[in-house]
Amino acid sequence: MEFDTLLSARALMGLSLVFHTFFTPLGIGLPLLLFIAEGMALKTGDQRYRQLARAWTPVVGLLFAVGAVSGTVLSFELGLLWPRFMEYAGGIIGMPFSLEGFAFFTEAIFLAIYIYGWNRMSAFAHWLVTIPIVISSALSAVFVISANAWMNTPEGFRVVDGQVVDVDPWDAMFNAAWLHEAIHGTLASYVVTGFSVAAVYAWLLWRKKPAVNARLGLQLAMAVAVVSIPLQIVAGDFAARRVAELQPVKFAAMEGQYETERGAPLRIGGIPVDGETKYAIEIPKLLSYLGYRDFNAEVLGLNDVPKEDRPNELLTHLSLQVMVGAGFALLFIAGWYWWAWWRRRKAEPGWLPGRWLSWALVASGFLSFAALQAGWFVTEFGRQPWVVYGYLRTSEAVTERDGILVFFVLFTLLYVVISIALIVALLKWPHGPKQPERLPGAAGREAESVA
Repeated sequence: MEFDTLLSARALMGLSLVFHTFFTPLGIGLPLLLFIAEGMALKTGDQRYRQLARAWTPVVGLLFAVGAVSGTVLSFELGLLWPRFMEYAGGIIGMPFSLEGFAFFTEAIFLAIYIYGWNRMSAFAHWLVTIPIVISSALSAVFVISANAWMNTPEGFRVVDGQVVDVDPWDAMFNAAWLHEAIHGTLASYVVTGFSVAAVYAWLLWRKKPAVNARLGLQLAMAVAVVSIPLQIVAGDFAARRVAELQPVKFAAMEGQYETERGAPLRIGGIPVDGETKYAIEIPKLLSYLGYRDFNAEVLGLNDVPKEDRPNELLTHLSLQVMVGAGFALLFIAGWYWWAWWRRRKAEPGWLPGRWLSWALVASGFLSFAALQAGWFVTEFGRQPWVVYGYLRTSEAVTERDGILVFFVLFTLLYVVISIALIVALLKWPHGPKQPERLPGAAGREAESVA
């Protein structure tokens, strides 16, 4: 395989996106945990919840900084690697990116107040500050996802003599794909946060490492996980139906569907190769029903699409299988945890997960990240060969300059080093004294070290 300019640019952009979407979901989801923990402290008077929020606060600040830096790198790469795309689309999708900037600064302001206010605000006021952090972090994701959705279903403009005219930024931002992508993408952040935080606490408890209120932290994280994962599966079903309607070629690649037919079967697993999906378990007519809510609905096959307009069905299908498989595994683990807790809640008030459940919880952290990354692979691989679906091919949008392979290698090394350092830092963050710290009576005085 030759690393020409196009492949090098795609590899570098993909690498940067993987790095960005590896850490930013935690930056979106952890503010929700702060909101819940501080709210529980107010409701129950149990100050262990505030101790958890205090332990999480430095991590939220660290991930916010990582998200800001990696997002800035991506914005530069858009202009440097894809100048034709920015020339074509910059005036159309500029508004969601601008609004994302407002949301970002709102989050930054209230995050600063939150950290600074640990020693200076009442517990109620401090909890109120978490609300704009939760909302602005989620809105940042929604605005960026809206721009990505426009690339899948471009609207809000006309092309006359090869020029973009009559731009309506509101139609562009609220395009046909923005709703299902925004719901699916934002929920993914809460899924990743719930399971990855639970994975860290499960590992610390299993290894008997000192940590601040680890059992309570595990319960809180699994509460977020058990609510978000079924919602995410429902949102995934909604997203699949919208893709079937709006991007039937991507839908065919996702499902390994080669022949156009009515009553198409759902394929579980399998490898799309040589014009057929081999080794798959087929459930008759289920794909037609899942895509169109009709067991006899017609599903477009890839064989009826010109080869130059087809995505890589192998990568797209396998990515979908990983995402869906990981999602249902996470649902099973969440159900397993809470069923085990419910059975022992009275006989063992201090119940902790056993060996197998602990390992499953640790694995759930990795599975949640795998599901998220695979989901983005489906979105991006499935849109190819278009960068703006139906209007601008990826090969037409790339820079004409060469030498990008060198930057790809350098960025790969840089991201690996930074990722290892961040993961080590994140694994250490819940550590602390085995006994809960003594809290003073006055609200908010317990977090001097944070500020």
